Amino acid sequence: MDSELYRFVVKDQKGKEHSLKEYEGKVLLIVNTATGCGFTPQYKALEELYRKYGPKGFVILDFPCNQFAGQAPGNDEEIHSFCTLKYDVSFPQFHKIEVNGKNADPLFVYLKRQRRGFLSGRIKWNFTKFLVSREGKVVARFAPSTKPEKLEKKIVSLLGEEE
Repeated sequence: MDSELYRFVVKDQKGKEHSLKEYEGKVLLIVNTATGCGFTPQYKALEELYRKYGPKGFVILDFPCNQFAGQAPGNDEEIHSFCTLKYDVSFPQFHKIEVNGKNADPLFVYLKRQRRGFLSGRIKWNFTKFLVSREGKVVARFAPSTKPEKLEKKIVSLLGEEE
């Protein structure tokens, strides 16, 4: 597998760099999140999917983003603390980033190029979700309003599992 996706390096919420090559062969759901958003309760369903399918090769990569109405205030440690205390989040969380504009994180520039949104490539709000196959191909993009549980069939299919 030589997917372009695995060439990206991202920082976790403690500032440590991680190559996405660490996730090669896994089904990924990459999400830009916020702790003070109307969609924040999606953390609960995301965590449920992660616990159910994580052992089968599914990983959620969480990238907090404060670009939309300042809905991800606080530093990385505060965001992580909120997510673990309120939603018992155990999937990988990364450094707060921007997803649009001149300071957009290169990973999200790539994701948007692979799967454009409705009418444009821009991300419209927090909790936009990108589903990635085991081969590193961005196979789908979901709107913030798409509930995580609605992705379960696609995740199961990519994992090669029977429901």
